[in-house]
Amino acid sequence: MSTLRAAAIHDLSGFGRCSLTVALPILSAMGVQCCPLPTAFLSTHTGGFEGFTFLDMTDEMEKAAAHWKTLDLRFDAIYSGFLGSARQIGVVERFFRDFRAPGTLTVVDPVMGDHGAVYKTYTPEMCAGMAGLAELADVITPNLTEAALLLGVPFGALPGPEETVEQLSMDGRRSVVLTGVSLTPGKTGAMCFDAKTGRTQAVQTAYISHEFHGTGDVFASVLTGALMQGHSLPAAAEQAAEFVRACAVRTAASDIPPREGVEFEPLLGLLTGGAR
Repeated sequence: MSTLRAAAIHDLSGFGRCSLTVALPILSAMGVQCCPLPTAFLSTHTGGFEGFTFLDMTDEMEKAAAHWKTLDLRFDAIYSGFLGSARQIGVVERFFRDFRAPGTLTVVDPVMGDHGAVYKTYTPEMCAGMAGLAELADVITPNLTEAALLLGVPFGALPGPEETVEQLSMDGRRSVVLTGVSLTPGKTGAMCFDAKTGRTQAVQTAYISHEFHGTGDVFASVLTGALMQGHSLPAAAEQAAEFVRACAVRTAASDIPPREGVEFEPLLGLLTGGAR
């Protein structure tokens, strides 16, 4: 049986565990050939660092996609995240049209902001474009801030988690995994709407009282790998939440600065059991 293959459309940050430096090893550990299509190169990610460099890779994205098309490459999944410019949204939309085949899973992590604020490099035009791109996805993985942006409501005006994922599902046509959901004290996780079953289900795990950059990328990457392996949406979300928790526990014990992200590398063996 051939190895599963995913196109990963994310930025590449040289330091600080996030985006492609997370997606590549996690998907590889889960038995997936990860084909990166970098949206930008940054010296570090944008959270907690000053003076970072930023190189827009839009032109190279178009060239790489055109080359892949001549090779007739096929992907079992297309997984997109942080985008570097408004123009890239159209590039990714065309990539979906060109490379999406029957059975291709499309996952959009609508990376736009966190804690009620939009990221420094995102404009209102880009946020509107991201909402349009997310409409093409089979699965979206917003946090609470991104859910508010997608629904066009103030951050403090979001409805409850169940209603939020149902509203984001486009009348049940796409699956939604809303991250950062805490239903009881001491617990955190996600609320899932599964378009295949029409059911809404919460996934909760122990809350770790440390916050690290890049955990959303870790979560979405594990979720994508698990879905590619054939797991149900709730099971994939549970695996992703438990892996993030394990990484956070290890990182907190190691006293690593939060801006460096979670120390997931020594725990990749936890993800290899379901590899084909």
